[in-house]
Amino acid sequence: MADPELQLVERRIRSPDFPTPGVLFRDISPVLKDPASFRAAIGLLARHLKVTHGRIDYIAGLDSRGFLFGPSLAQELGLGCVLIRKRGKLPGPTVWASYALEYGKAELEIQKDALEPGQRVVVVDDLLATGGTMHAACELLGRLQAEVLECVSLVELTSLKGREKLAPVPFFSLLQYE
Repeated sequence: MADPELQLVERRIRSPDFPTPGVLFRDISPVLKDPASFRAAIGLLARHLKVTHGRIDYIAGLDSRGFLFGPSLAQELGLGCVLIRKRGKLPGPTVWASYALEYGKAELEIQKDALEPGQRVVVVDDLLATGGTMHAACELLGRLQAEVLECVSLVELTSLKGREKLAPVPFFSLLQYE
């Protein structure tokens, strides 16, 4: 029998034709709207991390929907949360990395003093598609000499093979869709 909490989260994921007909978009908005399914999602991710890792120092939330899951997951685990944002959005000295998009490129940054060398971090976002954003986040964390323990997301689009781009960093998702 499947986990009832996971079933609750899965029932809240919508798959509308968006942004064009024939493209199935995995919409997490109903999970956020429903306190029980959001709580279940955070609880499931937290339990996975507690079982899988000993010490975790921080959760790193990715701009922008990782900001919705990162702080809640960090609170559930009794940890702090650091932000990895689109370039130009953080004050103070930062480090940044570019990554490829389907059409063009994007850049992420983190504040230079966000972490100390050797701190153990888990990266969280709402969805893994091609892996470009998470890969860039791992690169940034590596520049700060942090240890990336794992990347996690609510949803994974398996056909885009994003987890392969993250190797050797482990990846975990609650829900997988082709």
